[in-house]
Amino acid sequence: MIIITILLFLLAGLGEIGGGYLIWLWLREGRPFYFGILGAIGLTFYGIIATFQSFPSFGRVYAAYGGVFIVLSVLWGWGVDKKAPDLYDWIGALICLVGVAVMLWGPRH
Repeated sequence: MIIITILLFLLAGLGEIGGGYLIWLWLREGRPFYFGILGAIGLTFYGIIATFQSFPSFGRVYAAYGGVFIVLSVLWGWGVDKKAPDLYDWIGALICLVGVAVMLWGPRH
């Protein structure tokens, strides 16, 4: 169950960040129109993938995904934009992941 949760968050993140990046390239850097179309498809993919999570609460899934999104964005910036994260980026990312774990797998009464 944990592996599927993580995999779904990673796929959603790739759809959202990749889609947003393609739209960024289209509108901010003058890339062809089809970059925008592909970006919109990626963003749609992100919205669909999140619905496959097994958690019953939309708010909890999206809040937890927000932490994953932050970590993936730091990694995207490092790998794609070639902007190396500093110590505080890594500390912030770790705090986000701890928050995600508490939200998703903390004991409930």
